[in-house]
Amino acid sequence: MRPPGYTVLRLHKATFLTHRRSGAIATALAVLLAATCLAYLCIGETYVPPTEALKVVLGHPSPHDLVVGTLREPRMVVALLVGAAFGTAGALIQTVARNPLASPDIIGISQGASALTVGAMTYGLTSYAVLPYLSVAGGILAAALVYVFAWRGGLHATRFVLIGIGFAVALRSVTTLFMTEGDYLVAQQAQIWMTGSLNGRGWAEAEPLALALLALLPFVAWAARAQRAVTMDDDTATALGTRLGRVRLGLVLLGVVLASLATGAAGPVEFVALLSPQIARRLTRTAQIPLLSSALLGALVVVLADLLARRLFAPTELPVGVLTAAVGAPYLIWLIVRSHGTRSRTTRPARASRTDHASRTARTGGTA
Repeated sequence: MRPPGYTVLRLHKATFLTHRRSGAIATALAVLLAATCLAYLCIGETYVPPTEALKVVLGHPSPHDLVVGTLREPRMVVALLVGAAFGTAGALIQTVARNPLASPDIIGISQGASALTVGAMTYGLTSYAVLPYLSVAGGILAAALVYVFAWRGGLHATRFVLIGIGFAVALRSVTTLFMTEGDYLVAQQAQIWMTGSLNGRGWAEAEPLALALLALLPFVAWAARAQRAVTMDDDTATALGTRLGRVRLGLVLLGVVLASLATGAAGPVEFVALLSPQIARRLTRTAQIPLLSSALLGALVVVLADLLARRLFAPTELPVGVLTAAVGAPYLIWLIVRSHGTRSRTTRPARASRTDHASRTARTGGTA
């Protein structure tokens, strides 16, 4: 029996259940992302007509090959890949933790990737071909520490987030220590990288990142199916034969690798992994966080933010992380205030009922 709001999609011998609203939202986001990418290629110090920009993308000869094909297109591709990776990583980690605050840049994963990367830069390793691998190693190490310290016979969401925040603060201090120990020019380069910047990014960064994300696609497809069990009640999921410990570990590990790859390519672009999954869930109104919509929203946020970073204060180019932080920080404050208000509303009736019960007991002389 088909659940309400879902439609059956048949591909050859395979049958899939797809959420109609999620499909419509994903289509709309893809169209909006395509329009933003076209604007990204056209707008700059030199304006390029959309038809000429499309010619370059399709490989046709054009007098704007240098501006579009060499300068803007590879940087835009890096922005797309980084945003999609951050959006998917945030969705996976928030699904496991069941907490909207469980984002790679909040619970220490991005900070672990940054600490190892900046440490390598401090001691003379500045090749962008190697930095993504170091970021993955640092992110996995940080996530392992958070996971181990947060595990107490189970993975409690609040404990997971609080311990992750503690590790994030400690790892940020380690990164600062590395920067003070290094050469001034290297420290300045590391500081720019830590704000989250796409300046100077090209095909050398886009190609390995694209290959890595392509290799992870089968695991993302598995995660889209596996996260349904994680959103269920533990007893229900266990009764259905799901090994929750292994599934959660797999989802977290995949999210850590995605976030670390994105951090290695562009630095810790703040709040993209926090914003995208929650906005996607509110748009689709689904019980679980939609991975495709989260990835599209992450890509849209980073591409649009980088476009604004290039043009708002032209000819000065801002790091893209400055723009995402300017939007994400107020959202984080609102999210914390909203969650606190929700807890207050849910606990107030319980307190009132206890008071009423005490009053009734006093009036009746202590009898029920």
